[in-house]
Amino acid sequence: MRMSVRSTLMAGAAVLSLSVMMAATTGCKKDDGVSADASTTDSTARAGWTLLWHDEFNGPAIDTGIWNFEVNGNGGGNNELQYYTAEPRNAFIENGTLVIQALQESYSGKAYTSARLNTDHKKDWLYGRVDVRAKLPYGRGMWPAIWMLPSDWVYGGWPASGEIDIMELLGHEPTKIYGTIHWGVDAAHHQQSGTSLTLPSGASFAGAYHVFSVEWSADSLRWFLDDRRYFAQATFPPFDKRFHLLLNVAVGGNWPGSPDASTIFPQVMQVDYVRVYRKAQ
Repeated sequence: MRMSVRSTLMAGAAVLSLSVMMAATTGCKKDDGVSADASTTDSTARAGWTLLWHDEFNGPAIDTGIWNFEVNGNGGGNNELQYYTAEPRNAFIENGTLVIQALQESYSGKAYTSARLNTDHKKDWLYGRVDVRAKLPYGRGMWPAIWMLPSDWVYGGWPASGEIDIMELLGHEPTKIYGTIHWGVDAAHHQQSGTSLTLPSGASFAGAYHVFSVEWSADSLRWFLDDRRYFAQATFPPFDKRFHLLLNVAVGGNWPGSPDASTIFPQVMQVDYVRVYRKAQ
């Protein structure tokens, strides 16, 4: 997900073993906490890491002590077609899962609604590991994203202060995800580095939960799917300042194109948990 037009696609791709990945996506779901800081339980423990904060979405409503709702129809800098709302039909908790739901409906001059949540100035951090277990939407024009933006914009506006895309998917390619970073002195000099990963045998990211992760240190950024690394990138400025997390489902835009007659609504991204860790000392 970007703040301005995506100019090119990433080069390179990877295909990982589905059998190993699927083993990582099954088993115990979560602990009994709604959202917490620095309290590790068996289900959230990760060897070599200390839990910094997490949201297991076990409460009755979205925790606004963690999440901000972005409300606008600005198109995200990508000519997206949705209006992002704070309406409970677009983002809600159901059966211990955060649901972000894109709807085809007329709203404030737009033909679609959805939700975009962020942790800006509520949960911001420098370096660590992010795990998000989610099941993704599908269909032409759908554009779910799990990503990070700078909290302080020390180096200037987008893309000068950077962007970290943990996961993006284009709904007409439901077997493929993208991991990317963006930077540059200004939009006219936008640069990016990343790759894509395709599940084998036609498996879809809409068909099962997967854990999408980034490990971020002063030396490197590393992308994982279900604990299997598929891309690494050296860290450099502007990726040396605090960032925060965003979750959203965009509809349409320059990169995915618009929905067509084959696109089924509603479409949802279901998020089982968000867990952010700091490297253990």
